[in-house]
Amino acid sequence: MNLLKINREELLKPLQAVSGIIERRHTLPILSNVLLSRAGDRVEFVATDIEIEITASTPVAGAGESKTTTVGARKLLDILRALPEGSEVSLALADKRLQVKSGKSRFNLQTLPSEDFPRLAAAEGETSRFSVPQKLFKGLLGLVQYAMAQQDIRYYLNGLLMVLEDGKLKLVATDGHRLAFASRDIEAKKLPKQEIILPRKTIIELAKLMSDSDDPVDIELSASQARFKFGDVLLVSKLVDGKFPDYSRVIPQNQPKSLTLNRAAFLQSLQRAAILTSDKFRGVRWVLSDGTLKIICSNTEQEEAQEELDVDYKGEPLDIGFNVGYMLDVLNNLDVTEIVCGLGDASSSALITVPEKSDFKYVVMPMRI
Repeated sequence: MNLLKINREELLKPLQAVSGIIERRHTLPILSNVLLSRAGDRVEFVATDIEIEITASTPVAGAGESKTTTVGARKLLDILRALPEGSEVSLALADKRLQVKSGKSRFNLQTLPSEDFPRLAAAEGETSRFSVPQKLFKGLLGLVQYAMAQQDIRYYLNGLLMVLEDGKLKLVATDGHRLAFASRDIEAKKLPKQEIILPRKTIIELAKLMSDSDDPVDIELSASQARFKFGDVLLVSKLVDGKFPDYSRVIPQNQPKSLTLNRAAFLQSLQRAAILTSDKFRGVRWVLSDGTLKIICSNTEQEEAQEELDVDYKGEPLDIGFNVGYMLDVLNNLDVTEIVCGLGDASSSALITVPEKSDFKYVVMPMRI
């Protein structure tokens, strides 16, 4: 039974969009598969890991029967990638196999029944719906996502807090050592306040799949899941159940010492100093005195790096340590000329902000060096 005939690139694009969430090893073999459907003039791929479900579709010309099956995502992806650019591909179903043909190449892939493929249930209860440009949402994610925890036992930190409040969309991420906060005005003033925690994997896929365009991403939030629709892609994610820390208490207020620094010069100084840090110990000292910020790093082999920046500062001297990786993360992800660094004493967190803007804040706890 012929499913479809299509250009390789048109088939590859939706398959690549969904296959990022597929784990290489699964307890359920069907989770290594994609659900492949032909309905009318579209072909659709669905992938899931039980927590997240991504659907991507593409138009297809010509007649074809409506049919669904599931096939190994990685194998189909590798075959399509290995075929010549611009080649035509035809898919057909026969004897529980998916036949892939292109030119003189033939592949017969094992299939599993589509009825065994697990789908996420539709959300119940009230939902909040709003749209923002993909560029805006992707930019917000880029400002905070690097501060998410990776495998923390406080599972709610392995994700990102999304708050809808007073016509603003706020995103917050923290791993317990640093916190990133970013907010933007959106046209959703009448929506009730809502706070949800999105899983780390969802954030990574969204950042990867969205474009830097003004095309909208339609967002729908309920008590149990979030839906993101953009272009030919629909991503549905379960939410993380847990209580996110009160970020407003973590952000320092009224710090006595303030430095305005050129972001690029500061970044380069930290990158050079970081060369002598070890993988286990990423600490660098900041020694602040009138007109000067010294960045000093030493390691167990008694090697030392010292960088010096001229700063507009007069006041009490300060000697404080920070994880250089946390500082490099924020400087690499900000696209601004200058940053403002607020400091207290040697045991107080640093607050990094952008001049004249209150919609981005980055807090880093000091470390003993």
